[in-house]
Amino acid sequence: MTELNKKVFGKITTKEIIGAIPPVADIKKLLENEFQNLISELELQTKDDLKKLLKEQQIANKHINSRPGAMALAQDKIRLFTVYNQKYLQNINEKLQS
Repeated sequence: MTELNKKVFGKITTKEIIGAIPPVADIKKLLENEFQNLISELELQTKDDLKKLLKEQQIANKHINSRPGAMALAQDKIRLFTVYNQKYLQNINEKLQS
């Protein structure tokens, strides 16, 4: 069973990504705002915290994308989540290498 209230991108939960509500236009705004908040918080993280965060986001990515063939789910919202999550993972990796 899916953990619908699990936070997968900052304050955004699984049910917001895979559910019908909020609509895709709203989730895009939420993802963009949350992305900006998460990026600004990276400056305050230690290397160990960044490694932990990287692992957590990779798990969240697998959690959201673990339903292949589930066409009833909001595929457009899942794709948006994946785009923003990949950009976030890239930023974390860049911080780890600097």
